Amino acid sequence: QAQLVESGGGSVQAGANLRLSCTVSGLIFDHLAMAWFRQTPGKEREFVAGITASGGGVRYSDSVEGRSTISRDSAKNTVHLEMSSLKSEDTAVYYCAASTSLYVMANHYRYWGQGTQVIVSS
Repeated sequence: QAQLVESGGGSVQAGANLRLSCTVSGLIFDHLAMAWFRQTPGKEREFVAGITASGGGVRYSDSVEGRSTISRDSAKNTVHLEMSSLKSEDTAVYYCAASTSLYVMANHYRYWGQGTQVIVSS
C-alpha cells in the first residue's frame, strides 16, 4: 500500500529556516517524481517545488525560488524541502506528492501525504 508521510512542520518565527521531509513506502521511489504543494484555507493547492525521479531536474515556484532547496535521498526513500528566510505568507499546510513525471498541476499527482502544518509568525 502506497504511503507518503510528511514531517518537519511546526511554528517558527519569520526569518527562520525549516526542513520538511516526506518518506515514501509501498512505491518504487526511484521511479517517482516528487513534489511539494501547499494550501491555505479557501485556496487551491499550490505547487511549491518538485524534483524528477533521477534528481537531475528541479523546479520551484516564484514564491520560494532562491530560498528553498528540494532534494531526495534514495537510500531512505525520502524527499526534503529546505526553506529559509520564512515569511508569514509561507504559512500553510504542506503536502508531499508523487507521480511518474514532474508536474506543477496538483491533479496530475496520484499519491499524496496527509500534510504537515507550517505556521510562520512575524
